[in-house]
Amino acid sequence: MSRTLRLGVLTPSSNTALEPLTSALVAALPGASAHFSRFKVTEIALDAAALGQFDDSKILAAAELLADAKVDVIGWSGTSSGWLGFDRDRKLVERIRERTGIVATTAVLALNDLLALKQVRRLGLVTPYTADVQQKIVANYAALGIEVVAERHLGIRVNHDFAGVTAKTLRELMAEVAPARPQAITTFCTNLNAAPLAAQVESELGIPLLDTVSTTVWGMVRAAGASPASITGWGELFQWT
Repeated sequence: MSRTLRLGVLTPSSNTALEPLTSALVAALPGASAHFSRFKVTEIALDAAALGQFDDSKILAAAELLADAKVDVIGWSGTSSGWLGFDRDRKLVERIRERTGIVATTAVLALNDLLALKQVRRLGLVTPYTADVQQKIVANYAALGIEVVAERHLGIRVNHDFAGVTAKTLRELMAEVAPARPQAITTFCTNLNAAPLAAQVESELGIPLLDTVSTTVWGMVRAAGASPASITGWGELFQWT
């Protein structure tokens, strides 16, 4: 990459994982930098208060702050459309572009692009979420024609606590879904420290890991018209075109 590339990332306010992980990923791209804007998200649940955190007006205000930095692309590094419905993210990226004039993508839209690219129809799902949130995600993928053949979730509601899930626990959860022979496994939450495990997990299980912090970066780089192929050691997805 010969030109400067500024990646603007929308971040849940209580997330402590995605910023260092995103910065580490982007460091592999010559001339690229990551810039962050937060809006309030403290819990993941299906009650009105929790769902209200993802009101577009709050997200758009954060996007406008990123636009002041003249970023080349804006990415929502969050997985809320997994339970709210994928159309929420499609509408969000349109509104960001209308409001700021900047192309946008999201963790989930990029994940879904990767699944379509490799024609994945059997998915392993690992999250820290509660059972009812997990069921919504499974149902939304079923409507997309993708079967979640195995899933594991931890029943955690507090967003800040997701980052405390250990690498050992994450590896165990992924190993538990692997026997169902999914075509890919997704660690579906951007406050999990799962992205650095990709190379090890893929080597041990023989299954691609599509972590949503990583899918956000993949999607942003491509939306900006660049290639993510120089990002190595973080999973094979960055070589998918």
